[in-house]
Amino acid sequence: PLTRESRIEEAGHFMLQRITAIALLLAGAGLIGLLLSLDSTDHVFVRATVADPLNATVLVAFLIAACWHAKLGLQVVIEDYVHAPLLAGAAHLANIFACALLAIAGVFAVLRIALGA
Repeated sequence: PLTRESRIEEAGHFMLQRITAIALLLAGAGLIGLLLSLDSTDHVFVRATVADPLNATVLVAFLIAACWHAKLGLQVVIEDYVHAPLLAGAAHLANIFACALLAIAGVFAVLRIALGA
C-alpha cells in the first residue's frame, strides 16, 4: 500500500514531467522557427544568432527542460523494470549524472557562444 507521502511524491513527479513537457513544446517550437530561419546561412551569422540573449535563453531553457524531462522519464523506466536493488541504485546514479553532465555541457556550449569565447 502506498503511503500519503509516496502518493504526494508520485503526484509531484507526474506534474514535473508534464511541466517539462510543456516547456519543451514551447521552447522547441521557438527553436524550430529559429532553425528554419537559419537555412543556408554562414557560420558567422549562426553564431551571432545564437549569441543573441533571447535566443541563448531559449536554447538554455530547452536544454535544461530536455535533460530534466529525460531524467524523470528514465527514472520511471528504472523503477518499473529494474528490480535488483543494487542495479537499480547504480542505474539511478548513472541517470542523474548523465543527464546533469549533458545539461552542463550544453549550457556551457551555449554560454561560450553567447559570451563570445
